[in-house]
Amino acid sequence: MLPEPNRLKKKKDFDRLFKEGKSFKGIFLYIKINGNAQRESRFGFVVGKNVSKLASRRNTLKRRMREAVRARIPEVKKGIDCVIVAGPKGAGKESQDIRGQIDNLFKRAGMIQY
Repeated sequence: MLPEPNRLKKKKDFDRLFKEGKSFKGIFLYIKINGNAQRESRFGFVVGKNVSKLASRRNTLKRRMREAVRARIPEVKKGIDCVIVAGPKGAGKESQDIRGQIDNLFKRAGMIQY
């Protein structure tokens, strides 16, 4: 579970990211990022019905994505909003595949501080 300050919850925040955010596409995930005026980086997750019609499978994928991000929060730059969207090829992916894809996207987006 992500800590409360790191969660992106409001519809207006999601809408702003989808409208103004910069995109980075991977094999089965893509991210939209934009700056925010907060002290923490915030993350949202979207898994549509195009991935699976079963809510349990979509929720499992979201939990795996959340856990991959939670492990990376200390390394992520502050003040960034990010939405991670799963594509149809994301159905049934294992945690290590998801973690590798998220790490790759974060590096390409310049979100990780070294």
